[in-house]
Amino acid sequence: MTFRQRLPYYLVGLFIGVVIVNFVLTKKSSSFDYWPNARVLKNISKKQLIFSEEVSTLFKNKEIDSLQVLQVLKDGDVDMWNKIKIDSCFQYNIEGRNKLKNITVTIKNCDSIATIKKVVVK
Repeated sequence: MTFRQRLPYYLVGLFIGVVIVNFVLTKKSSSFDYWPNARVLKNISKKQLIFSEEVSTLFKNKEIDSLQVLQVLKDGDVDMWNKIKIDSCFQYNIEGRNKLKNITVTIKNCDSIATIKKVVVK
């Protein structure tokens, strides 16, 4: 068989394989958290969140909404270059994306508890 005769068989097989893989992965709700940013955000989402007094005051004064802070913690950008190790915990600055670019959250991530230390609205 020549290349021109084998090409349609290859393309049909490739198409069927892509459809099957797509079907399996969409049914499986899998996530690929291999980058450091995604791993930190996933690690924080599994823990109990505690708000500091400063952040609670911002919520009471209605300067910022807690849902906005949680959205930043869900899909923000973690500043990996400025992380600080305090005892057995790490402190991260997480900046919001898209509509929440003006929000920066400082969080202390420990073993079982994550404490939101500060929220800055620019």
